[in-house]
Amino acid sequence: MASMEFDFIVVGAGSAGCVLADRLTRCGRHSVLLVEAGGSDRKLKIRVPIGYGFTFMDPSVNWCYDTEPDPELNGRSAYWPRGKVIGGSSSINAMVYCRGLPHDFDDWAESGAEGWNWDKVRPVFERTETKARRRDGRLETTGNGPLWVTDEADQAHPVTERFIHAASEAGWPTTTDLNGAQKEGLGIFHNTTRKGWRCSASDAFLRPALGRGNLAVISSAVVERILFDGNQATGIAYRHDGVTHNAMARREVIVSSGAVNSPKLLQLSGLGPAARLKDKGIEVRADLPEIGGGLQDHLAINYYYEATVPTLNNRLQPWPSRVTAALQYALTRRGMLSLGINQCGGFIRSSAQATRADMQIYCNPATYSTGSGTAPQIDPEPGFLLSFQPCRPTSRGRIDIASDDPRAPPKISPNSLTTNEDRDAVIRGARLLGELIKTPTMAKIIKSTRQPDPTSMSDSDLLADFKQRASTVYHPTCTCRMGTDAANSVLDARLRVHGMDRLRVIDASAFPNVTSGNTNAPTIMLAQRGADVILEDTAAAGGPVQ
Repeated sequence: MASMEFDFIVVGAGSAGCVLADRLTRCGRHSVLLVEAGGSDRKLKIRVPIGYGFTFMDPSVNWCYDTEPDPELNGRSAYWPRGKVIGGSSSINAMVYCRGLPHDFDDWAESGAEGWNWDKVRPVFERTETKARRRDGRLETTGNGPLWVTDEADQAHPVTERFIHAASEAGWPTTTDLNGAQKEGLGIFHNTTRKGWRCSASDAFLRPALGRGNLAVISSAVVERILFDGNQATGIAYRHDGVTHNAMARREVIVSSGAVNSPKLLQLSGLGPAARLKDKGIEVRADLPEIGGGLQDHLAINYYYEATVPTLNNRLQPWPSRVTAALQYALTRRGMLSLGINQCGGFIRSSAQATRADMQIYCNPATYSTGSGTAPQIDPEPGFLLSFQPCRPTSRGRIDIASDDPRAPPKISPNSLTTNEDRDAVIRGARLLGELIKTPTMAKIIKSTRQPDPTSMSDSDLLADFKQRASTVYHPTCTCRMGTDAANSVLDARLRVHGMDRLRVIDASAFPNVTSGNTNAPTIMLAQRGADVILEDTAAAGGPVQ
């Protein structure tokens, strides 16, 4: 089959790839090929917000990865869901929209990602968002960005009001908008939903671009390698319907396959740690040891409580309640089916001495089990969970190819809790959560606890419990991070792979460090700014720009 030719090729139609497909085709003068390993996102279990429980372990839309045994987590492996579908993980995530904290991005700039400090990225967030809320029953919006971010405070479960009241009793700040002026404090999460439907990157960015004649999308296609002429990326080889095809890029190849699959594709293409590539039979094109390195993720531990008051369990478990909820959603696009389970949380300082918020708290109005090999199951009795995650872990892991087969899953080594800072943060987080648990309001609604009470545990017992029970919050980042040179990073501040021409990586793997909270919002921001950079560079080279 003859090769196709485009100006830009984007590998991965996830959160970043959808943004790039929109932005790079908007002027009408650039042709773009977008290639995605997964299939269509036009499924009710994706579009209906509560449906993400059904996609959690569904291999038709999910890569369903498992990590290597993690030594500091007592040798346990973790399950990592990642989106294998148009929209990527934005099509299967819990929809919490959280920009992060200003120092996260200032730290990016200090690490060598010049131009990525908070003052530079804040306007990018703002032009990306349309903020929605209901006031006196009427929907109000501000901003005109393509991504809807909805304040669901008016229909969050009533027990979340107890959590926020308890936070005030504990001396914690509260807030109505974690992305607004008051970023610290406990409040109701804002979600990427639009009038009761999930608003994924596909919905917000890709779908409006699909009618453009300069955009081609190929789904259910696995990119096997990047093609090169010397150090210049020239295209990709991909497999579709059992046949391998080539597609050529006149300007650039942009890898947007996510924090797991972007380093995997680079390594399959001969870029990465030379010794590792040779061991897997890969011809080395460039010895770039940091490709796959630098992995950061958030770890959290859940504390489950049976409740004295009704919780979301009462609405999700009995079948009559489910029928009522389904009817309400069908008629109004409102109610519990239009929400996620992660409804309440925020950024809190673990001590009076802390100079910035260093813990993210979750207060979920439901309890559920996520046993090995099973999707989440809501418990039959009323209950809730409290959780914390240290915002800025310092441990770093790796992701590397396990073989030269593009269809083989990579080797994911999280390397959790390997620094004293991270282990100390666990103790601080547990003690902080204990402050909430001991408030009068929480005492009234806690009937019993399913695990040892963290308020009565020693520091060593808290750490041991964390090592035994904590798991990922599904925020892998930094495996192709920006920095100053190939010794400490993979990309420069313009998202170009060190030492290579016409090759960029634009997705969560490019983060220099993980942000303090949920990572989908900063990933979309990074892609928006990445598109700015590409268009600027194209204009400087004499091409069209918008």
